[in-house]
Amino acid sequence: MNVYLAELIGTMILIILGDGVVANVVLNKSKGQNSGWIVITTGWGLAVAVAVYAVGWISGAHINPAVTVGLAAIGQFDWGMVPGYIIAQIVGAFLGAVIVWLAYLPHWEATEDPGAKLAVFSTGPAIRNTAANFITEVIGTAVLVGGVLWIGNANNGIGNGLGPLLVGFLVWSIGLSLGGPTGYAINPARDLGPRIAHQLLPIPGKGDSDWAYGWIPVVAPIVGGVIGALFYNIFWP
Repeated sequence: MNVYLAELIGTMILIILGDGVVANVVLNKSKGQNSGWIVITTGWGLAVAVAVYAVGWISGAHINPAVTVGLAAIGQFDWGMVPGYIIAQIVGAFLGAVIVWLAYLPHWEATEDPGAKLAVFSTGPAIRNTAANFITEVIGTAVLVGGVLWIGNANNGIGNGLGPLLVGFLVWSIGLSLGGPTGYAINPARDLGPRIAHQLLPIPGKGDSDWAYGWIPVVAPIVGGVIGALFYNIFWP
C-alpha cells in the first residue's frame, strides 16, 4: 500500500473511533450519552492504538501533522514527503468525520445543543483565552511527540508489537491529565478535517463551526510537536 494512502486510512480510522466515542457520549438518545470524560479519553486512546496497528508498518502511522513535522525537524523524516503526508491526514480525518456523521445520522436532529454537535467534530476551549489555549495545546503536543519518540527508542527494550498500544496509553494519559482546558486536539488534522466536515455537512441546527478558534488546534500542535521532538533530540540523541 502507498504510504500516503496508509496515512489517509490510518487517520480515517482514528477519527471514526475518536469522534465516534464523542458522538456516543454527547448526542441525545445515544446508548452512551453522558458516560463522561473517562469514556471519551479511553476511546481516543484506543482509537490511536488501533490506527497505529493498522498502518504503522506501512507509513509509520504518523496520523498527525505535528508528528510528521516534528520528526522532519530532527531529521527522522524526509521534508519532501511532509506535504503529502499532511494532505493525506487531513483528507482521512475529513472522511472519518463524514462516516461518524452517517453512523449517528438520526441523533443530530434529536440533539438540540449546537455546541454538542460541534464537539463531536472538533475541539473547543473550556475557558476561551487565546494565549492559555495555545500554550495548553503546545504542551500537550510536545508531550505526545516526545512520548512517541521515547516509546520508539530501540534502547528502551519495548518490542514493536507493544509500541502502538503504549502510544494509545500515552494519548489516554494526555487526555486525562491535560485535556481539560481545550479538549486536547494535539493533532491539526484531527481538528481541521472534521471541522471542515462540520461546515459542509447538512447537520440540522449545527450552528457555527467556530473558525475564530479553529486556528489554535492547527498551529499550536505544530509548535508543540517541534518542541517535543527537539527536546527529545537534545537529551536522548
